[in-house]
Amino acid sequence: MTDQAVDTDGARLSHDPAEESGFLGRTRELKELRADIERAGLDTLSGRKAPRARVLLIAGRPGSGRTALAEELAAQVADAYPDGVLRARLSEPDGTRVPVKRLARDLLTELDRTAPPGADEDDLTEALRAALAERRALLLLDAVADAEQVDALLPDTPDCLAVAVSEGPLTGIADVRPCTLGGLDTKSAVELLSRHTGSVRITVDPRAAEQLVELCQAQPAALTLAGGWLAARPQAAVADLAKQLHAENEEGSALARVFRLVYGSLPSTAARMLRLLSLAPAGLVDPHTASALAGCSVNGARGTLDDFVALGLLRAAGSPLPEYEVPDWLHGMLRRLAHKHDRPAELQLARARMLERTVRLLQSCRAVTETDSPQAREKLLATPRDLRFPHPRAAADWLRARRPALLAAARLAVADGELDTLARRLMSQLVRAMVAHFGTRAAAPDLYGIHRLVLDVAERRELPREKAAALLNLADLDARTGRTAEALARYRAALDAGREADDPYATGRAMESVGGAHLELGDYDRAADWFGRALAQRLARDERADAARVYGRIATAHTYAGRYGEAVRAWRAAVAGHRKGGDVAAQARALAELARVQEYAGRPEESLRTCQEAVERARHAEDDRLQAALHLRLADTLDRLGDPTAAGLERSAAERMLREDPADACEIRSAVTED
Repeated sequence: MTDQAVDTDGARLSHDPAEESGFLGRTRELKELRADIERAGLDTLSGRKAPRARVLLIAGRPGSGRTALAEELAAQVADAYPDGVLRARLSEPDGTRVPVKRLARDLLTELDRTAPPGADEDDLTEALRAALAERRALLLLDAVADAEQVDALLPDTPDCLAVAVSEGPLTGIADVRPCTLGGLDTKSAVELLSRHTGSVRITVDPRAAEQLVELCQAQPAALTLAGGWLAARPQAAVADLAKQLHAENEEGSALARVFRLVYGSLPSTAARMLRLLSLAPAGLVDPHTASALAGCSVNGARGTLDDFVALGLLRAAGSPLPEYEVPDWLHGMLRRLAHKHDRPAELQLARARMLERTVRLLQSCRAVTETDSPQAREKLLATPRDLRFPHPRAAADWLRARRPALLAAARLAVADGELDTLARRLMSQLVRAMVAHFGTRAAAPDLYGIHRLVLDVAERRELPREKAAALLNLADLDARTGRTAEALARYRAALDAGREADDPYATGRAMESVGGAHLELGDYDRAADWFGRALAQRLARDERADAARVYGRIATAHTYAGRYGEAVRAWRAAVAGHRKGGDVAAQARALAELARVQEYAGRPEESLRTCQEAVERARHAEDDRLQAALHLRLADTLDRLGDPTAAGLERSAAERMLREDPADACEIRSAVTED
């Protein structure tokens, strides 16, 4: 318990802020850590201002309460860091080191700063240091794997503070004194027990409670399990549990012995579900994940998960969803139990069920945004009720809250180096759901990571078709975020992979995209050349609609280069192609572009006739926005031809069409002005 001053009437005169948070003990450790923040560092003692943030290290084994102590320290000193607390977990639950690149990007996201999706580790860490340069923030770095991770993320300002949580010392970071955790003091440990059991059983037999604390070595995780076991058995005395632990085999730590007792008391179905939670991505579990792993109903899984929380086996994840965390100390134990009691084929099947459930949830998450389509509505209604989202906002909230687990599921799907059908479907649905709810630009960093996973597997397994697809997707993201030179290099690599795979779709798209990158870079001759290569392939394969579209891209390159005669011929070819394909709307748009080029070429009368034809095609296509834009363009052309009366009529026609949607009117007027 924390120290407090009490007057003779029992009123509290002062208190430790830790008590209000429900945090127990560690008074000495908190005092030392707070003093360490104020302690002069080596640089200060030598007369130099500290160039980097101070690092405090809390060291302890999983289950020692190390993260809880770090959170309590952060809460107590938060007022001194008005720019907030940034949290990052530096290891996966299974101990795998999280790449610094991913950590830096996640911290930048917390700071509402963006970085190019393809940025390398040095660029991202530099961007992070720049973002923190003018801030007073506290970094809480949990589950640190090594000093290099901390060093890479450390701000270059003494106004920030980093609190690192690790299992042992961090050699390589100067001026760090570890706060090493043992057990709780006896009074706090007994209080922790009583929070689960109630005070009566502790008061009746205080010596048994102290004996139980000793058997648990006063470790918070072991005490929580012991308290959960007693809470589930209101008739059991504290001494009963102490006797059972005495009788336990001495093998392993106190935490392992208490866990064996709790695990052994579970029904077989619950024990099996608990073991299978070792497969949960990122150690994050929701009822759907548990249901799929165990092969039971969602409601049944939710009830069992709540039972695990009551027993101290899981903890709430602090998410708006019903979501739970598998503690670090538990993950390894569950994995060993699963390998001991469950056959490899059973574990593989459970993993496949979980990933399949994830795919179906992602499909539903995306489908709820497409209710304008009768087919999409019908498909959504055919989805089981447990997998449906009531509205798009609920789906977006789910996607946002489950993002860490979903990205971890993508990594898990390819962890064995394979790219099977289930992994492909998961990647595809995750990308489509993120784009549907957040847009390509906002989701670009996550999309980049997903496509990078596919590329890594494709390169290791020498899968040229998959390699080409991944390179095209990555290049598209580079192009959309302004990294045109990088996009060009990837498009060329995708072309090579597509040719190796003898994949006409990939080679055709890559050639067209290479042309598009050259167009963006202002190299119009090369752009036209590459578009011409793509066109030749489309024509050879009799892909008329695509060929008509590529004619339009060739025309655009010629227009930018000022070769209006060639541009006119290419647009006429595009118009003819769309006419043969029966795409009236595309034909109207191509005619509109042809009219624009004719006007650039100084042929306004010809441009006027073409634009009128385009209006007629847009009317047949029932495209009001395009009709309105064309009426406005006609008005501008008529003004230049000296016919203001006719120009006014065209503007009036456009206004009538756009009266019901002022936003469209502003957008179209802006587009016409830019033209």
